[in-house]
Amino acid sequence: MKKILFLLVATVCAFAACEPVQEDISNGGNITVDELKAKSSVTVDKAPNGQNGNVITCKTSAPVNAKWNIGGREFLGNYAWKKMKLGDFTVTLTALCADGTELTAEYPVKCEVITNALEKYYIYGDVANHPDQVPFQPGAWDAAAMRFSSTEGAHLPTIPDDVYFGLKTLIFDVSDVSPDFDLKVMNGWWSNTYYDHVKWVSGLNELEITETLAKECAKGGEGRDLDLMLYSGSMTLNAVYYEE
Repeated sequence: MKKILFLLVATVCAFAACEPVQEDISNGGNITVDELKAKSSVTVDKAPNGQNGNVITCKTSAPVNAKWNIGGREFLGNYAWKKMKLGDFTVTLTALCADGTELTAEYPVKCEVITNALEKYYIYGDVANHPDQVPFQPGAWDAAAMRFSSTEGAHLPTIPDDVYFGLKTLIFDVSDVSPDFDLKVMNGWWSNTYYDHVKWVSGLNELEITETLAKECAKGGEGRDLDLMLYSGSMTLNAVYYEE
């Protein structure tokens, strides 16, 4: 009798302990693209006139390792947001499931008006706060002229690690670019070339910091310093900054 009673109690306890969990697919380690999209959202803030603003917000509650790509910059986690320039973009969500399956979902986004202006963060050329950071003209094959090093460069300061590992997009404000302009993007040890035979125009030109570039050039990495060198031509470098 005691055995029967014990079994009945154990059975009741077992049922009481197993609370049902809706849509719990984490144990199975498998999720479909439709399920991923159902648990994820990409939104844009709104201006008072109803137009899309320029702040993109991304969320997912899917039980996956999530990676968002917003405007070429990657964010890990179930939440991400970024201020953007105006234009059409495609936000990509890459999800790695527990069983190793990789899924991708894309979200077209249009940013129509500025609701949250991008801020400039200067690496060089903030003359209001650094009067010595004046425009200059680097010479061809002068590797020290545009080496981002406070100790081994001629003009440019060392780029902080959070800029490198944040994979920022550097914006170069240049003028007086000659028709034969030709640029090499490397590190200060000449051991790797990241972009070769780059052609710039007068105005704003972008340079994306990649994971490899960050690892090799950051002081918290191999400490080789980002280095830009002219093969030929000339220009005036006015400022270097990124926007957030």
